[in-house]
Amino acid sequence: MMLLQAVAAAGAQTHPLSGTIAEWVWLLPLLPLLGFLINGLLSLSSAHLGPADPSATAHDEPSEGAAEASVVTHGEESGAGGDDHHAVKRHRWAGLTSIVGPGVLIIAFGLAVAIWQTMVSAHPDAPFIQRYFSWMPVGDLQIDAAIQLDQLSMVMVLVVTGVGALIHIFSVGYMRDDPGYPRYFSYLNLFVFFMLVLVLGANYPVLFVGWEGVGLSSYLLIGFWFNDKQNADAGLKAFIVNRIGDFGFLVAMFMLFANIGVLDFVGVNAKALDLGAGSALVTTICLFIFLGCTGKSAQIPLYIWLPDAMAGPTPVSALIHAATMVTAGVYLIARSAALFSLSPVASLTVAVVGAVTAIFAATIGLKQWDIKKVLAYSTISQLGYMFVGVGVGAYVSGMFHLVTHAFFKALLFLGSGSVIQAMHNAYHATHSTDDAQDMRNMGGLRRYLPVTFVLMWIATLAISGIPPLSGFFSKDEILGSVFARAHGSSLATATWLGIPGGTLLYIIYGIGLAAAFLTAVYMTRMMLYTFHGPTRTGAEEEKYLGEAPWVMTGPLVILGILTVIGGWLNLPKVVTDIVPLGPGELFGHFLDPVVGSATARITAGATEVAPTTEEALIGAAVIIAVVGIIVAVARLKPANVPRAKDAIPETGFEGVVAHKYYVDEALDRTVVEPTYVVSRSFLWRFVDNGVIDGLFVNGSAALARTFGWIGSRLQTGNTGIYAWSLVVGVLLLLGVITLR
Repeated sequence: MMLLQAVAAAGAQTHPLSGTIAEWVWLLPLLPLLGFLINGLLSLSSAHLGPADPSATAHDEPSEGAAEASVVTHGEESGAGGDDHHAVKRHRWAGLTSIVGPGVLIIAFGLAVAIWQTMVSAHPDAPFIQRYFSWMPVGDLQIDAAIQLDQLSMVMVLVVTGVGALIHIFSVGYMRDDPGYPRYFSYLNLFVFFMLVLVLGANYPVLFVGWEGVGLSSYLLIGFWFNDKQNADAGLKAFIVNRIGDFGFLVAMFMLFANIGVLDFVGVNAKALDLGAGSALVTTICLFIFLGCTGKSAQIPLYIWLPDAMAGPTPVSALIHAATMVTAGVYLIARSAALFSLSPVASLTVAVVGAVTAIFAATIGLKQWDIKKVLAYSTISQLGYMFVGVGVGAYVSGMFHLVTHAFFKALLFLGSGSVIQAMHNAYHATHSTDDAQDMRNMGGLRRYLPVTFVLMWIATLAISGIPPLSGFFSKDEILGSVFARAHGSSLATATWLGIPGGTLLYIIYGIGLAAAFLTAVYMTRMMLYTFHGPTRTGAEEEKYLGEAPWVMTGPLVILGILTVIGGWLNLPKVVTDIVPLGPGELFGHFLDPVVGSATARITAGATEVAPTTEEALIGAAVIIAVVGIIVAVARLKPANVPRAKDAIPETGFEGVVAHKYYVDEALDRTVVEPTYVVSRSFLWRFVDNGVIDGLFVNGSAALARTFGWIGSRLQTGNTGIYAWSLVVGVLLLLGVITLR
């Protein structure tokens, strides 16, 4: 430890964070790594009682049971009751795992808060970098294994460890009776380790290690119940689709090194102007970076993996596929702000793709019946908003929405988990085979899950943009930034595919408002069908419905509080001028040392929006959200919804939307199946079997056999033949010498 600190402190003695608790930042990723190792060893200790890890057979969401009925639950993904495949007893090491898994995250969060307090007091203008050893000293390429601590990475660390700790605690109750309990927590701890490497890396290669690591962890957790082919396929789909985006990220790194010779963030920021403002080179680099972001953050065209990722346990969906990993692309663009601020075309591309993704995913969310799929498309849509923010150079707004979204979307996912476990308790007790995730089988649950009901409504109002909840402030800031950049900014004066930037920004603003309206509609729809109207579970099942235990509702309450007060982190000036709620724009001032110069480069020359106009924009956004809720309440009648097994398939355009515009089917026909045919008929049969196995492997063996046969014919054991061979050889040698 002393060696690490000594090496880290070299060259950094003058930094305000030198000699403070910030020098212990290396402990942040080390703690979850330690949890992974301990839980992994416990998982491998062959301590299962009952079938060998039956959790691998698609049995989701075990829990402590409802308050009214101590019923063992089982997996959500394979339908509800009818399958009595449960652990006989809890895993032998479940108690220790329950301490280690969440414990390392709680300690890490406490350390992160202490470092944050030190950073706020020190007001550092430059990043605090700890270099541990030279990782890639190859010629001009010098890559250090280094950590960079600045305001941007600090925000991500607090989100990852804070929300992560709450989700780990929730998982203690949620996965309680799963025989793969230690394995689950080992994977979850591993994910947090890689996520912290991603956000703390001081250069693109170290960030890329974390980037790939969270992808691996996601793959392991999506397919946690890997014996179910559907789950295994979902994990494989996520893994493959993300490799497409990762290719773009790698190309961007190669281009950066080839042109400016550095890959560390400080060096790239210093030499970014050498690439040329507005040049084709910097635009190409930024677009390749964004390609990586579309994969990790599920944007068009690489969004298709995220809905299928709901095959994993619901806490996984909350942590990885809502609050943290899927926001890594937003973080990467904010981290690369010095590059994107030099390319209006690339920035506008980010904003356009984000806006289109936001509205596209919102329409699909309108017709989903699986409660987790609704939230999955909601996540894709909200990620689109974040990309709109960072795309127009409002890096603070994009990151602020990332933070508030982590609060209310984690609350929504965990709340849906409480709903699903209650439904499973009921279905398992009555041996029903109905789908516990289908909202058509729910209804009236507010009477049985009152805490979850209230908290999920708070999160729903927040994501819809209702004041004074956190989602209102963060989403409104993004829309306001788009409107403000339409006048005089570097984006407004640029063109994108022949469209003037100012005009394009107005279009993006309109799309953002439309997506906000649809968000209010589909989220209200989810709440109405889940908690309101008559109970559609059946009279027998109602007896077993009940609220989740405290270990699950406790994290929900904390997330609910954060959802309510989270918007106060960055109150806009127009609000603080009217209502004295304290200092405004705290979040923006905190991030200014990291993204301030890039933001100023984009907004230079932009016309300032008048306060009255800003107030009108805020009012319009609120009205649209309220209208969306009213429309949903007026048009949707939960009492008229048939149970899932009695539902008639939707037709026409509604059927198209319900089938997600048949994008997956189209990709299967145009990409997956042709690739399979080519792979099987050409790459496997001709290249692999014919050329590699046939020509090289088997051919080499045949050639060796031939020479061996020839050699065996020469070795007859007849000395006369040997003598004649010697004479012939000498004569041939003499002939060659004579001819020369």
